[in-house]
Amino acid sequence: MKREFDVIVWGATGFTGKLVVDYLARTYGTDGDLKWAIAGRNQAKLEAVRKDAVPESKRQHLAIFTADSQDDASLEALVKRARVICTTVGPYAKYGTPLVAACAANGTHYCDLTGEVQWMARVIPQYQATAEDSGARIVHTCGFDSIPSDMGVWFVQQAMLEQHGVAAASVKGRVGKSRGGASGGTIHSMLNMLDEADRDPSVKEALADPYSLYPAGVTKGKDGPDQTGAEYDPDFEEWTCPFVMAAINARVVRRSNALMNFPWGEDFAYDEAQLSGSKGKATRISVALGVGMGVMAFNPTRKLAKRFLPEPGEGPNEALRESGFFEIYFHANHPSDPSKDIRAKVTGDRDPGYGSTSKMLAESAVCLAKDDLSGGGGFWTPASAMGDKLLTRLTEKAGLTFELVPTE
Repeated sequence: MKREFDVIVWGATGFTGKLVVDYLARTYGTDGDLKWAIAGRNQAKLEAVRKDAVPESKRQHLAIFTADSQDDASLEALVKRARVICTTVGPYAKYGTPLVAACAANGTHYCDLTGEVQWMARVIPQYQATAEDSGARIVHTCGFDSIPSDMGVWFVQQAMLEQHGVAAASVKGRVGKSRGGASGGTIHSMLNMLDEADRDPSVKEALADPYSLYPAGVTKGKDGPDQTGAEYDPDFEEWTCPFVMAAINARVVRRSNALMNFPWGEDFAYDEAQLSGSKGKATRISVALGVGMGVMAFNPTRKLAKRFLPEPGEGPNEALRESGFFEIYFHANHPSDPSKDIRAKVTGDRDPGYGSTSKMLAESAVCLAKDDLSGGGGFWTPASAMGDKLLTRLTEKAGLTFELVPTE
């Protein structure tokens, strides 16, 4: 694919967009092998972002483009310039569909940060055939939702296959320690999802279905609903509580298995929860999450909450981002011999919602643009689209670690 640029960052003036621009400028420069540009709606704001991220002597090498997500012609002109569009503009259910449509139609690869299951469940069947025909690789969930989970399961399953010659029958994702600030974009995406569910019963169905992101026509597996209460995990010998992002991550992991033609088996099971130590703590967190979601399901409460919660584009300051981190464990259950179970640990060196997410998204974009990937056009997951190539980038450049650890 011959294009003027490898990557264009769309939404470069937003909070996360600025972090992606800063990362690309530090890591790849503006006059190196990676040809990239920034884009958004406001020329003056884009120029300010470039000024902050790039030394004056290098600014002429970073091009700026303006477009409007509601103007199809401007989007089409933009996507035709690049091999990859890297977008941070959400909620994607509100603003993302025209860009996906333009990329799918013009053979332009695409990556984003969405965790909006209901939106993905709509756009995948709508534009799958178009993307297949054009060769566009469309890859959602390239941030904390859901790269650590998707690639963590891929990593531990690779180890199981290499060590024992079989795939794990099931994998448990268990979130350990983490530190990070609230993400205004994530909060408002979740609120928008609840707004949609009020208006459209099919949204509630998508959110309730563990296989809502499964490819069309594929028989669903045996996984049930996400964990809602305190549960004891005998493999970790610890109590667990629900993890709010499991509703996204688990569906992406299941989709990866299906897209790769079931290397882990058609009955592969995956669930995700948060390690919480004692039964009392697990119960308190579970009750708090349940009450919170119940309150937010009530529309008048959501309207009031929007006045006080962080806005899209708001997030933790630099000190909080730099001091943040996360760790997630993946326990792979051998199909017949528990003594051969394998456990992996995935860590990130910045806060999950912004510091690490911006690096994961940026490296996903570079991977799509520069690496020799198998698989043609269509809607993929991070693991099914990029696999070991992305793993290398995440560990060498983005501050993530993937390692095997003892099961005891």
